[in-house]
Amino acid sequence: MSDITLILLCAGNSSRFELSSKKQWLRTENSPLWLFVTKRLSSFYSFNKIIIASHKDELNYMMNFTDDVTFVEGGETRQSSMKNALKEVTTDYVMVSDVARACIPKEVITNLIDAKNNADCIVPILNVSDTVVFKNDTINRDEVKLIQTPQLSRTDILKNALNTDEEFTDDSSAIKNIGGTVCYVKGSLKSKKLTFEEDIQAIECIKAPSKNFFTGTGFDIHPFKDNKKMFLGGVNIDVDYGFKAHSDGDVLIHSVIDALLGACGAGDIGEFFPDTDERYKGADSKELLKHIVKFIYNVGYEIVNIDLTIIAQKPKINPYKNEIKSTMAQLLNLEKQFVNIKATTAEKLGFIGRSEGVAVQSIATLKYYEWERK
Repeated sequence: MSDITLILLCAGNSSRFELSSKKQWLRTENSPLWLFVTKRLSSFYSFNKIIIASHKDELNYMMNFTDDVTFVEGGETRQSSMKNALKEVTTDYVMVSDVARACIPKEVITNLIDAKNNADCIVPILNVSDTVVFKNDTINRDEVKLIQTPQLSRTDILKNALNTDEEFTDDSSAIKNIGGTVCYVKGSLKSKKLTFEEDIQAIECIKAPSKNFFTGTGFDIHPFKDNKKMFLGGVNIDVDYGFKAHSDGDVLIHSVIDALLGACGAGDIGEFFPDTDERYKGADSKELLKHIVKFIYNVGYEIVNIDLTIIAQKPKINPYKNEIKSTMAQLLNLEKQFVNIKATTAEKLGFIGRSEGVAVQSIATLKYYEWERK
């Protein structure tokens, strides 16, 4: 049994990446980057356990992709994510890497493991070939090293080193701070970190996303409630009744949310906004949809189009169709032509036909974010 646990950090917000998708969710063929990196590193060495620190909003979604790793909720900083992940480590050694280093070659992993008994922390480095200036003074470049990840540490030493409020940018800095020893091994230019948009062209081991399309359906239904404002597709309908619901009851938006979540395999609206949560009592459904649209883009998708059918005996939908279409297009970040709205009655059949409520059925189509076109 291996005495090394692998921790992969991917809980960040990709604030410097400046693309609509988070970098950890860029697709290489059909795999998100974090899963691609996990499979790649696990093929180099049989780790005792693999732990992934995920953003809290993406933790449950990540669990849909694999049963072979342990997921933990990441924190606001790299270090807080590390602390959360280290709680799950029981081996003598722990290797920590950033998912943004997608193309780490096998020899770097081998170099780290071969040197594990040489110090408290084993670190891959690159030598500097260019002239180096520090505060306007030229310094000896032979004394400058570029630190990379992954880094391999003694687990107890690393846990002790991180038991502080002081923030460190890597494991070796924290271990040095408590007087621990560090050993340097040869890194690789192939281990380049994906930080900025332009870096993606230099990450040679990943392939373009597949051209697949993904379809999801949504259906929602609500009865009427007197003396409540009615919102449908984010538009206030001029009637003296609304929808009975925990939130504002916008049955159209709720249907669209389920269609979007279905297309990307992320469950349903109740998993994101449970009707038992007081935070969502009377909630504006437009804000709920904005949250879901941001989630869709964060995890590596683009919305292609929405098609929906409103089934209502009353109120009359046609006077509002154009306004609903414009509002939904704006909320979905789509051109208006890619939102289609159909309206029909129930021919006076059932509770809809008796004018007791409204139902909406939606279909959403998504595709992977096409990062290679940028």
